Amino acid sequence: MSYSETLRQGMEAIGCPLTEEQTARFERYKDLLLEVNQNLNLTAITDPDEVALKHMVDSLTVYDPARFHNRTVADVGTGAGFPGLPLKIYDSTMRLTLIDSLAKRLHFLETVVADLGLGQVRCVHARAEEAGRDAKLREKFDVVVARAVAPMPVLAEYCLPLVRVGGVFYAMKGSKGMEETEEGRQAISILGGRITDIRNLMLPGLTDKRYIITVEKVKPTGSQYPRRPGVASKKPLAVKKK
Repeated sequence: MSYSETLRQGMEAIGCPLTEEQTARFERYKDLLLEVNQNLNLTAITDPDEVALKHMVDSLTVYDPARFHNRTVADVGTGAGFPGLPLKIYDSTMRLTLIDSLAKRLHFLETVVADLGLGQVRCVHARAEEAGRDAKLREKFDVVVARAVAPMPVLAEYCLPLVRVGGVFYAMKGSKGMEETEEGRQAISILGGRITDIRNLMLPGLTDKRYIITVEKVKPTGSQYPRRPGVASKKPLAVKKK
Protein backbone atom coordinates (compact mmCIF):
# COMPACT_ATOMS: atom_id res chain seq x y z
CA MET A 1 0.00 0.00 0.00
CA SER A 2 1.29 3.50 -0.80
CA TYR A 3 2.02 6.14 1.81
CA SER A 4 -0.97 8.19 0.65
CA GLU A 5 -3.33 5.22 0.81
CA THR A 6 -2.11 4.20 4.27
CA LEU A 7 -2.51 7.82 5.37
CA ARG A 8 -6.02 8.17 3.94
CA GLN A 9 -7.26 4.93 5.45
CA GLY A 10 -5.68 5.70 8.82
CA MET A 11 -7.19 9.18 8.94
CA GLU A 12 -10.62 7.85 7.99
CA ALA A 13 -10.35 5.23 10.74
CA ILE A 14 -9.86 7.94 13.39
CA GLY A 15 -12.59 10.16 11.95
CA CYS A 16 -10.37 12.68 10.15
CA PRO A 17 -10.92 12.15 6.41
CA LEU A 18 -8.58 14.12 4.14
CA THR A 19 -9.13 16.32 1.12
CA GLU A 20 -6.84 15.95 -1.88
CA GLU A 21 -5.05 19.17 -0.91
CA GLN A 22 -4.41 17.91 2.62
CA THR A 23 -3.19 14.57 1.28
CA ALA A 24 -0.75 16.35 -1.04
CA ARG A 25 0.59 18.42 1.87
CA PHE A 26 1.06 15.33 4.03
CA GLU A 27 2.87 13.68 1.12
CA ARG A 28 5.21 16.66 0.73
CA TYR A 29 5.81 16.83 4.51
CA LYS A 30 6.85 13.17 4.45
CA ASP A 31 9.22 13.78 1.54
CA LEU A 32 10.90 16.73 3.27
CA LEU A 33 11.13 14.82 6.56
CA LEU A 34 12.83 11.78 5.05
CA GLU A 35 15.11 13.89 2.86
CA VAL A 36 16.40 16.07 5.70
CA ASN A 37 16.50 13.10 8.09
CA GLN A 38 19.44 11.69 6.12
CA ASN A 39 21.62 14.45 7.57
CA LEU A 40 19.71 15.57 10.65
CA ASN A 41 18.33 13.08 13.15
CA LEU A 42 14.64 13.98 13.11
CA THR A 43 13.03 10.55 13.38
CA ALA A 44 13.98 6.90 13.79
CA ILE A 45 10.88 5.98 11.76
CA THR A 46 11.73 6.03 8.07
CA ASP A 47 9.38 3.49 6.47
CA PRO A 48 6.73 5.58 4.64
CA ASP A 49 3.81 3.47 5.91
CA GLU A 50 5.07 3.80 9.48
CA VAL A 51 5.56 7.55 9.02
CA ALA A 52 1.94 7.74 7.87
CA LEU A 53 0.56 5.88 10.88
CA LYS A 54 2.99 6.54 13.73
CA HIS A 55 3.57 10.22 13.01
CA MET A 56 0.81 11.71 10.86
CA VAL A 57 -2.24 9.71 11.95
CA ASP A 58 -1.03 9.52 15.56
CA SER A 59 -0.76 13.31 15.68
CA LEU A 60 -4.40 13.70 14.63
CA THR A 61 -5.75 11.38 17.36
CA VAL A 62 -5.70 14.38 19.71
CA TYR A 63 -7.78 16.56 17.37
CA ASP A 64 -11.09 17.90 18.66
CA PRO A 65 -12.71 20.60 16.50
CA ALA A 66 -14.32 22.21 19.54
CA ARG A 67 -10.88 22.70 21.08
CA PHE A 68 -8.61 23.32 18.10
CA HIS A 69 -10.69 25.15 15.47
CA ASN A 70 -9.68 28.83 15.27
CA ARG A 71 -7.69 28.58 18.52
CA THR A 72 -4.16 29.39 19.64
CA VAL A 73 -2.16 26.18 19.92
CA ALA A 74 1.38 25.52 21.19
CA ASP A 75 3.34 22.32 20.55
CA VAL A 76 6.04 21.95 23.22
CA GLY A 77 9.18 20.01 22.30
CA THR A 78 7.83 19.66 18.78
CA GLY A 79 10.93 17.97 17.34
CA ALA A 80 10.17 17.16 13.71
CA GLY A 81 6.82 18.93 14.03
CA PHE A 82 4.62 16.34 15.74
CA PRO A 83 1.80 16.70 16.55
CA GLY A 84 1.66 20.41 15.66
CA LEU A 85 2.19 20.42 11.90
CA PRO A 86 -0.19 17.55 11.08
CA LEU A 87 -2.84 19.30 13.19
CA LYS A 88 -2.24 22.54 11.28
CA ILE A 89 -2.36 20.77 7.90
CA TYR A 90 -5.70 19.26 8.88
CA ASP A 91 -7.21 22.43 10.38
CA SER A 92 -5.73 25.58 8.87
CA THR A 93 -7.71 27.89 11.19
CA MET A 94 -5.52 27.29 14.25
CA ARG A 95 -2.76 29.74 15.12
CA LEU A 96 0.18 27.46 15.84
CA THR A 97 3.38 28.01 17.81
CA LEU A 98 6.08 25.33 17.57
CA ILE A 99 8.52 25.37 20.50
CA ASP A 100 11.83 23.51 20.46
CA SER A 101 15.31 23.92 21.95
CA LEU A 102 17.27 22.89 18.85
CA ALA A 103 17.73 25.56 16.18
CA LYS A 104 18.42 23.03 13.40
CA ARG A 105 15.04 21.38 13.95
CA LEU A 106 13.31 24.75 13.87
CA HIS A 107 15.05 25.62 10.62
CA PHE A 108 13.64 22.40 9.15
CA LEU A 109 10.17 23.28 10.43
CA GLU A 110 10.36 26.78 8.95
CA THR A 111 11.26 25.18 5.62
CA VAL A 112 8.26 22.85 5.81
CA VAL A 113 5.88 25.67 6.76
CA ALA A 114 7.08 27.80 3.83
CA ASP A 115 7.06 24.89 1.37
CA LEU A 116 3.52 23.84 2.32
CA GLY A 117 2.25 27.41 2.33
CA LEU A 118 0.98 27.24 5.91
CA GLY A 119 0.01 30.58 7.43
CA GLN A 120 -0.12 31.61 11.09
CA VAL A 121 2.70 29.35 12.24
CA ARG A 122 5.60 30.66 14.30
CA CYS A 123 8.67 28.77 15.44
CA VAL A 124 10.13 29.65 18.85
CA HIS A 125 13.68 28.65 19.75
CA ALA A 126 13.55 28.10 23.50
CA ARG A 127 13.61 25.50 26.21
CA ALA A 128 10.14 24.87 27.61
CA GLU A 129 11.05 26.47 30.94
CA GLU A 130 12.18 29.64 29.16
CA ALA A 131 9.00 29.76 27.11
CA GLY A 132 6.89 29.40 30.24
CA ARG A 133 8.50 32.50 31.74
CA ASP A 134 8.23 34.59 28.58
CA ALA A 135 5.46 37.16 29.05
CA LYS A 136 4.56 36.86 25.36
CA LEU A 137 3.88 33.14 25.75
CA ARG A 138 2.95 32.53 29.39
CA GLU A 139 -0.73 31.63 29.82
CA LYS A 140 -1.46 32.78 26.25
CA PHE A 141 -2.63 29.53 24.62
CA ASP A 142 -6.04 27.91 24.33
CA VAL A 143 -4.40 24.53 23.75
CA VAL A 144 -0.94 23.13 24.52
CA VAL A 145 0.06 19.71 23.20
CA ALA A 146 3.12 17.57 23.78
CA ARG A 147 4.03 14.15 22.41
CA ALA A 148 6.82 11.89 23.73
CA VAL A 149 8.67 14.70 25.51
CA ALA A 150 9.06 13.89 29.23
CA PRO A 151 7.46 12.02 32.16
CA MET A 152 4.16 13.54 33.24
CA PRO A 153 5.30 15.45 36.37
CA VAL A 154 8.03 17.09 34.29
CA LEU A 155 5.84 17.60 31.24
CA ALA A 156 3.16 19.33 33.30
CA GLU A 157 5.72 21.89 34.50
CA TYR A 158 6.81 22.45 30.91
CA CYS A 159 3.31 22.88 29.50
CA LEU A 160 0.77 24.15 32.04
CA PRO A 161 2.44 27.57 32.50
CA LEU A 162 1.70 28.23 28.81
CA VAL A 163 -2.02 27.40 29.02
CA ARG A 164 -4.50 30.17 29.73
CA VAL A 165 -7.04 29.59 32.50
CA GLY A 166 -9.95 27.82 30.83
CA GLY A 167 -7.64 26.28 28.23
CA VAL A 168 -6.46 22.70 27.95
CA PHE A 169 -3.22 20.70 27.91
CA TYR A 170 -3.09 17.39 26.06
CA ALA A 171 -0.35 14.91 26.95
CA MET A 172 0.08 12.22 24.30
CA LYS A 173 1.53 9.14 25.97
CA GLY A 174 2.53 5.58 25.18
CA SER A 175 1.77 2.29 26.92
CA LYS A 176 2.60 3.60 30.42
CA GLY A 177 0.17 6.48 30.13
CA MET A 178 -2.04 5.44 33.05
CA GLU A 179 0.93 4.94 35.36
CA GLU A 180 2.42 8.30 34.35
CA THR A 181 -0.90 10.03 34.90
CA GLU A 182 -1.04 8.88 38.49
CA GLU A 183 2.56 9.95 39.05
CA GLY A 184 1.77 13.39 37.65
CA ARG A 185 -1.59 13.98 39.30
CA GLN A 186 -0.28 16.00 42.25
CA ALA A 187 2.11 18.05 40.11
CA ILE A 188 -0.74 18.89 37.74
CA SER A 189 -2.80 20.16 40.67
CA ILE A 190 0.09 22.27 42.01
CA LEU A 191 0.49 23.87 38.58
CA GLY A 192 -3.18 24.85 38.26
CA GLY A 193 -4.50 21.92 36.25
CA ARG A 194 -7.11 19.22 36.67
CA ILE A 195 -7.25 15.91 34.80
CA THR A 196 -10.63 15.65 33.11
CA ASP A 197 -10.20 12.72 30.73
CA ILE A 198 -7.89 9.78 30.03
CA ARG A 199 -8.46 8.24 26.62
CA ASN A 200 -6.97 4.89 25.59
CA LEU A 201 -6.57 4.26 21.87
CA MET A 202 -4.79 2.12 19.31
CA LEU A 203 -3.75 3.16 15.84
CA PRO A 204 -5.23 1.25 12.88
CA GLY A 205 -3.30 -1.98 12.31
CA LEU A 206 -1.09 -1.57 15.39
CA THR A 207 -1.34 -3.27 18.78
CA ASP A 208 0.57 -0.89 21.04
CA LYS A 209 -1.56 1.19 23.38
CA ARG A 210 -1.56 4.97 23.43
CA TYR A 211 -3.16 7.41 25.84
CA ILE A 212 -4.29 11.00 25.56
CA ILE A 213 -4.54 12.73 28.92
CA THR A 214 -6.69 15.86 28.99
CA VAL A 215 -5.77 18.46 31.61
CA GLU A 216 -7.89 21.58 31.98
CA LYS A 217 -6.31 24.76 33.38
CA VAL A 218 -8.50 25.76 36.31
CA LYS A 219 -6.33 28.38 38.01
CA PRO A 220 -3.20 30.42 37.21
CA THR A 221 0.17 28.72 37.58
CA GLY A 222 2.20 30.03 40.53
CA SER A 223 4.87 32.57 39.57
CA GLN A 224 7.63 30.25 40.84
CA TYR A 225 6.88 27.81 37.97
CA PRO A 226 8.38 26.72 35.72
CA ARG A 227 11.61 26.52 37.65
CA ARG A 228 14.89 27.28 35.91
CA PRO A 229 15.97 25.00 33.04
CA GLY A 230 16.88 21.49 34.12
CA VAL A 231 15.32 21.58 37.59
CA ALA A 232 12.00 19.97 36.64
CA SER A 233 13.71 16.90 35.19
CA LYS A 234 16.10 16.55 38.14
CA LYS A 235 13.54 17.29 40.86
CA PRO A 236 10.06 16.53 39.50
CA LEU A 237 7.18 18.01 41.46
CA ALA A 238 5.46 15.77 43.99
CA VAL A 239 6.77 12.39 42.85
CA LYS A 240 6.61 9.93 45.73
CA LYS A 241 9.79 8.01 46.50
CA LYS A 242 9.39 4.26 46.05
